[in-house]
Amino acid sequence: MSKNSNIIFSYSMSDAAVLETLGAQIKQMRLNKNTTQSRIADISGLSRRAVSDLENKGTGTLTSFVQVLRALNKLEILNHFITEAPVSPIQIAKMHGKMRQRASHARKKGVKPYPIREYTPLIAAEPQW
Repeated sequence: MSKNSNIIFSYSMSDAAVLETLGAQIKQMRLNKNTTQSRIADISGLSRRAVSDLENKGTGTLTSFVQVLRALNKLEILNHFITEAPVSPIQIAKMHGKMRQRASHARKKGVKPYPIREYTPLIAAEPQW
């Protein structure tokens, strides 16, 4: 993206610092495309002043930010923000009771799977004559 592509946002940064850094990245992307603020403003439907404020002050709306990214053909950058929502432990516990524990054999209708046998001892009883 730019020479500062290794920027790591941290919680110690103020909101203004984060927004200014994002604005600087937008500006660098525009300069890398050798495009003027006026051209980006025309493509995005924003005023040149709005583009300038976004780049230099980090001020503007989220909509303006998306419009400028779209004008720069960099909208795919937002894909990094999309993550799969984690499943809560409560949902896992509710699903746990419904999970199968064992596989079963295919059964024919009307036929018991195993015949019931009577118990026969291993030691033979004395014959009764």
